[in-house]
Amino acid sequence: MREQLIYFIVVLFLWSCQAEKEKPLPIFGHREVVVNEVNGQKVVDTVYHTIADFEFVNQDSALVTNRTFENKIYVADFFFTSCRTICPKMKTQMLRVYDSIQSMPDVLILSHTIDPEHDDVARLHDFAERLGVSSAKWHFVTGEQDKIYDIAQTSYFATAMVDKSEPDGFIHSGAFLLIDKQRRIRGKYDGTMEEDVNRLIKDIKRLRQEYGT
Repeated sequence: MREQLIYFIVVLFLWSCQAEKEKPLPIFGHREVVVNEVNGQKVVDTVYHTIADFEFVNQDSALVTNRTFENKIYVADFFFTSCRTICPKMKTQMLRVYDSIQSMPDVLILSHTIDPEHDDVARLHDFAERLGVSSAKWHFVTGEQDKIYDIAQTSYFATAMVDKSEPDGFIHSGAFLLIDKQRRIRGKYDGTMEEDVNRLIKDIKRLRQEYGT
């Protein structure tokens, strides 16, 4: 009887692990149901919100676009180098993400400055060097301010704007966004909270499992 009980517990444990492994992450944003005709048959499909096309320049003066992240999972955020409020906490937590993805060739990080007038390529290069990170894994990008703010608000649903009432003149979200290989948002995390970033690190592994990696 005791052996049967142990066997039952082991089977239940393995089943619960498998169920957790296979559970997909949610897909954020609006969606649209469309009907297409395939080989004379009507096929119902769901079209999800995706990150719009973009074109920025990173800390090495290299062009960074959607093609840079083709067939990649990535984590996106918004910051500026002279930020004295939440950015230092966010960078500490993003460094933990950076360390956790070193053995994952299909996972990258994309950080957008919201102060491109001050954060030029040279300043971003110096910022990345002081953090000790590589552009092979972590892109710090700058570009036209309007385009950065637009993609923050309409693609990532993140706050990024000038606000002269704030101590550093800007207001921005502290969110880390997890983006899948189809450019869809699969998770949103508080980048100032260690526990929430722990959840992000786990979710990156779960998302990779969906792709069999």
